[in-house]
Amino acid sequence: MASPNKAAEPTTNTADGGDPHLKRHVGVVGLLFASVGSIIGSGWLFGALNASQEAGPAAVISWGLGGVMILLIGLCYAELGTMFPLSGGVVRFPHIGFGSFASYMTGWITWVACMAVAPIEVEGALTYATKYAAFTEKHTVDGAVVHTLTGLGLGVAVIAMAVFVVINYFGVRWFARVNNVLVWWKLGIITLVIVAFLVTKFTPHNFTSHGFRPEGWHGVFTAISTSGIVFSFLGFRQGIELAGETDNPKRNVPVAVIGSVLLTTVIYVLLQVAFVGSLSPSDLAHGWAKVSFTDDFGPLAAIASVLGLGWLATLLYIDAVVSPADTGLIYTTVTSRISFAMARNRNAPQALAKTTSNGVPLISMVLAFVVGLILFLPFPSWQQLVGFITSATVLSFGSGPLVLLAFRKQLPDHPRSFRLPGAHVLAFLAFWSANLIVYWTGWKTNEKLFMAVLLGVVLLGVMYAVNAVRGQQPEWDWVSGLWYVPWLGGLALMSYLGNYDGGRNVIQFGSAFIVTFIFSAAIMALAYSTRLSRVSVDRYIADSQREAQIEEETLAG
Repeated sequence: MASPNKAAEPTTNTADGGDPHLKRHVGVVGLLFASVGSIIGSGWLFGALNASQEAGPAAVISWGLGGVMILLIGLCYAELGTMFPLSGGVVRFPHIGFGSFASYMTGWITWVACMAVAPIEVEGALTYATKYAAFTEKHTVDGAVVHTLTGLGLGVAVIAMAVFVVINYFGVRWFARVNNVLVWWKLGIITLVIVAFLVTKFTPHNFTSHGFRPEGWHGVFTAISTSGIVFSFLGFRQGIELAGETDNPKRNVPVAVIGSVLLTTVIYVLLQVAFVGSLSPSDLAHGWAKVSFTDDFGPLAAIASVLGLGWLATLLYIDAVVSPADTGLIYTTVTSRISFAMARNRNAPQALAKTTSNGVPLISMVLAFVVGLILFLPFPSWQQLVGFITSATVLSFGSGPLVLLAFRKQLPDHPRSFRLPGAHVLAFLAFWSANLIVYWTGWKTNEKLFMAVLLGVVLLGVMYAVNAVRGQQPEWDWVSGLWYVPWLGGLALMSYLGNYDGGRNVIQFGSAFIVTFIFSAAIMALAYSTRLSRVSVDRYIADSQREAQIEEETLAG
């Protein structure tokens, strides 16, 4: 087995034009920390306060349920990632099971979601850094207080995004070394916050004085999607996206995916408990929905200051730069791997699959950098972007459970070092969870998401026309990916008719569970029935694994 710190020689895939390949520099700790480091970004810095405003003390339940729902999805990907340890696997899996159209739609949604993460992490860091300079200023948007980037903040944001690209340019080995150090820092800070809050001041009465669930179960579920809870878990996917760059994917991928979600769920629940208990009764005078602090751009640091923990407040302001910056660094890596994977699937320009001598898909990385800068214009604050990313990312996860069941039928004997027990039940629960999270996000946010999806369809039409002129049209497998149309269309309709954030209030809180349950079952059945034939699957496996096989032979030698 190659050491995770030992550089592998570049390998060449003659079928793909002789481009150097991504390298396997990431070991089990590096892969686990890539997921943990991506999970612990800016979400925890804002999520405890936001969740409390939505759900009160019952936000503790919201964090637990959010962790369980993401874990269900992660379990599906843990099996898929060990079957096919390919970089950009979230995009490549549906390509193998359902063909080019399904993988294009998955890839587009995934790329949009991932591409937006580096900008939001920069915004999160600069929001806390407003303590020291005028990086943001307070505005009211749709009745909500947000902190938007100033001219100074925008300039620093551009520099930060460029730094992410430079670090990643030197290859995944250097990324892993930098990330491992930063993750130890982040774990230490969040643990220190929990312990310090619990020891310095803990008021059990806060959990009942204004009701444990002041907004009922509606508030508990709303908090999961809109307060940053699900957003705070989304980084688990890095264990999948970097599977093609780890030295032992059969062991490392399940450890990274499952371990990262379990570890951070425990951490987040404890943090929420500590946050609720640390508040003064006067902070709750107007109820949980009106909880606010001086310097509310940095809620955890503000509480630390009130508790007399000035040293901890200082560490939090430092960490508020370090934690989001680390996650932004990770997502710069991952976003480039998504477009890399789409190019390998032949449903994106082939230039995106080219790599440097360091094994870095530079063109893909520069593209993500440029589009990320553009996002600062319509979404100049953390609060304005978080719901969009949450809904888009969870939507991109939704194909995973469907692929898992398709593979169980198409590839029953394919090696699986991790085999999910009760796969049919857990895969359905994972798919239902993904649909519920998107639904709970609300129409005002989902309207923008589905407009982005329509833009992807337009780009698909343009690419189809260009390929037709060049005579290079790939097989799009329209029938096998047909389920995408009613799935996305149905989700948009349910969100529009729902009773969350701008919906028409036709679908009520209780009936939404039944409607989404039936809808999820119908889409899953449709996808299962239209999956690719075994012959097509074998062909796509051969295409997708050619690169990984050559890399394995090189490492073994």
